[in-house]
Amino acid sequence: MPEEPASISSKDSAFGLLQQQFREQYCEIFDDHLAPRSIIVIPSLTLDQQILSKIKGHFYYEERMLCMLMLLKMPATKLTFVTSVPISPIIVDYYLHFLPGITAHHAKQRLTMLSCYDAGNVALTDKVLRRPRLIKRIKNSIQGNPAHLVFFNVTESEKQLALQLDVPIYGCDPGLNWLGTKSGSRELFRQSGIPLPDGYENLTTEEDIVEALFRLKLQNQELARAVIKMENGFSGDGNAVFSYKNAPADTRHLRSWLSENLSKNLKIVARKLSYTKFINKFIKTGGIVEEFIDGGKLVTSPSVQVRINPCGEIKIISTHDQVLGGESGQVYLGATFPADLNYAREIAALATRVAELLRDAGVLGRFGIDFMSVLTDGGWQHYALEINLRKGGTTHPFLMLQFLTNGTYDPEDGTFSVSDGSKRYYYATDNLQKERYKGMTPLDLIDIAMYHGLHYDHSREEGVMFHLISALSQFGKLGLVSIGRTPERALEYFERVVEVLDEESVRP
Repeated sequence: MPEEPASISSKDSAFGLLQQQFREQYCEIFDDHLAPRSIIVIPSLTLDQQILSKIKGHFYYEERMLCMLMLLKMPATKLTFVTSVPISPIIVDYYLHFLPGITAHHAKQRLTMLSCYDAGNVALTDKVLRRPRLIKRIKNSIQGNPAHLVFFNVTESEKQLALQLDVPIYGCDPGLNWLGTKSGSRELFRQSGIPLPDGYENLTTEEDIVEALFRLKLQNQELARAVIKMENGFSGDGNAVFSYKNAPADTRHLRSWLSENLSKNLKIVARKLSYTKFINKFIKTGGIVEEFIDGGKLVTSPSVQVRINPCGEIKIISTHDQVLGGESGQVYLGATFPADLNYAREIAALATRVAELLRDAGVLGRFGIDFMSVLTDGGWQHYALEINLRKGGTTHPFLMLQFLTNGTYDPEDGTFSVSDGSKRYYYATDNLQKERYKGMTPLDLIDIAMYHGLHYDHSREEGVMFHLISALSQFGKLGLVSIGRTPERALEYFERVVEVLDEESVRP
């Protein structure tokens, strides 16, 4: 681990001073829902250009953070939302309709929607930085209130924009982002005393990969597969799975066999990414190699969402069981909430130990920790996989649940309760996609949902909230959060949505 990681954001720097002011401001007003404030949401996927270019309609993913519009339920709060391309007023009205206790008219007076009018394969934050007049409009929207910025993830670009706006970020200093890499995660897990898969980190060459695969096989002759991960892979797209099938039993020939068969036995998760491009990217970014965990009676992929606020308080926000897909089960498709009650409390306790180290290093904001859990004869065995120092696929579904119900998650018993004491569960996905859905507009979707009674119902505190709505017409894709009083009921809502959309999208 690099020396003094927390020193990056020094109090003497302009950014450090901004962040220090935010800490003081937060501890004074953030528990007061009537206090005036301004929140600037810039939902930029500031990722590697090669990763960004592979996400079809990536700018539509900015709409996942429209859940932040629900903050307008605080009557003195102003919110500025910036996107790559304009969002239809129909979609904005859809969200404002669900505000509890606030009329849409009142909320609209405090909402500023701004756009770059740019659908190019460039991160939103970089688009904003190229538009000084837009930056001025954002600054004017604050109107002198205490303000802060909210991003999907924070890089040097977000830091630069914060300095231009003179507004702090509710997020992690990019100087600490190393802690959220695959190698940084493994080192923190070791410091926390948390089990993690056997593996090797801080690898930078093809030879390093071969050597790591060689050592893993020596340690475990029964090992069938290993995972190669780039340091900053996103949603599994930086991963590849290596198979030891047909590996020689004589270890004297194993290293040479690995060198000769690395490209042949490697299954790259990202589509249309050649072996050469994968290796070149790995060499550029670095990464890890670790065992592929198999076996046990059952293997699950839970995650824990955590927040460290500016006062240094740690809160376990939620637990989820991730739904993974793809040929090797490495691609994030969705999640169920909460995680299995047999281990939700256990993984929350493990995540707290990691969070304490992150807080001491200076980390701020929301982040997620992914686990692999294996059911053995002795109970559940949990392995920590990675830390994501950013918002993720489980952030917006939980925020919607929380905003809609005003309920609370109890990490001690792993359940979410609403005001009458009853529990709520959900199934969430960003990947409901079918060719037949193409051409369906936002207005079509809302009409269909209303006609078939699929909308979230405040009186029952159950139903469906849609997101990624703009992507439906062009890509036949949308996301949703399906909320129910039982896990089975939440899944029933989702299945009903699919059934209705399939019926309504039948072409003449």
